[in-house]
Amino acid sequence: MRDLNKYKGVIPAFYACYDKEGNISPEGVQALTKYFVEKGVKGVYVNGSSGECIYQSVEDRKIVLENVMKAAEGKLTVIAHVACNNTKDSMELARHAESLGVDAIAAIPPIYFHLPEYSIAKYWNDISSAAPNTDFVIYNIPQLAGVALTQGLFAEMRKNPRVIGVKNSSMPVQDIQMFKQAAGEDYIIFNGPDEQFISGRVIGAEAGIGGTYGVMPELFLKLDELVKANDMATAQKLQYAVNEVIYKMCSAHGNMYGVIKAILKINEGLELGGVREPLESLADSDMAIVEEAAKMILDAKAEFLA
Repeated sequence: MRDLNKYKGVIPAFYACYDKEGNISPEGVQALTKYFVEKGVKGVYVNGSSGECIYQSVEDRKIVLENVMKAAEGKLTVIAHVACNNTKDSMELARHAESLGVDAIAAIPPIYFHLPEYSIAKYWNDISSAAPNTDFVIYNIPQLAGVALTQGLFAEMRKNPRVIGVKNSSMPVQDIQMFKQAAGEDYIIFNGPDEQFISGRVIGAEAGIGGTYGVMPELFLKLDELVKANDMATAQKLQYAVNEVIYKMCSAHGNMYGVIKAILKINEGLELGGVREPLESLADSDMAIVEEAAKMILDAKAEFLA
């Protein structure tokens, strides 16, 4: 069995960091990385959905990862999402990620065209071949990718010795159980949906990767601690509080990641910019929601971390 301990814990999905012109901000990337180091999370998941990867160039994503690795100084487990909607660019990002010394690379399946499973497997294995000394994580997010990881495809991918597990962001918690039961202890399943962190952990996920962890990492670290201590009554109360924050952040006119970055500016003093079009920027009317959500996070910290 391989050592998967470096992946077990709370791993925030890294946010896109922009300057005033909307370009990648190396300073912002480094500041956010240092913030995560200080908060004590296990690692970061870079250039995924929360990193707005679908709207960034290959060069953008290289700049982000280079600055994460520079600021992390080996203190975080780094998983780099490298999937683009073509194999060539994905392999280029995989080679780049391995050259920087990331712990793992990850990839969604190709989107838009509905490819047969053998084509998806080849796409993933080709990406992995470009980083032959680096662990590979399958990213299952069918509600956005348009294709789901089946048990048959997962079995095929387990023939690749670099594959170590699945970041499962499908909504049915049962999927975590099925992947875990099929793969066994030599693979790790990451819980994806933040709103069911404790549910995923109880049914078999040994870690979590989430897009809202970064705006309230202390609360997810506490959830992780409560699950390990089997204090499910308190964990349920905290999960409900976290979910209320998420629902509030999703109620704005602008994109949720814009709300998150605005909250981080209020609560943590981080300057991360807005979101990249066509994602919707925050409207003036959204600031009331931002301020309320920021206060909800502080109130939950006061209640559960005392």
